[in-house]
Amino acid sequence: MIANDKSKVHRILQLKIRAPGADVTQLLSFAKANVPFYQIMGGKSFRFLRNVDDPAQFIVLIDYETHEAIELNRHSVASDPAVRTFLQGWRAMLGGAVEIDVYEDVSGAG
Repeated sequence: MIANDKSKVHRILQLKIRAPGADVTQLLSFAKANVPFYQIMGGKSFRFLRNVDDPAQFIVLIDYETHEAIELNRHSVASDPAVRTFLQGWRAMLGGAVEIDVYEDVSGAG
């Protein structure tokens, strides 16, 4: 891998989930068990946040870098069997309540 590869883009994947209860243990275990999957997909880090006013609501933020060509073809990646299996795992655990958004950092801080 080339350190200054200009064809890479940085993105933040946000999973907004509503858990059946406020117990974070099972969700966090599932998220940590999937770290190798995040890394294969270019994941650099992830954060698991709980809403202090609504303890059943969580946001998972995954920072990742990927090749620009893959990012441009993100909808095809979403149909990949490994990606679909990953998302089905989240949906099965949460009864289908998963919202997914992808962001780019435009603050100029990096």
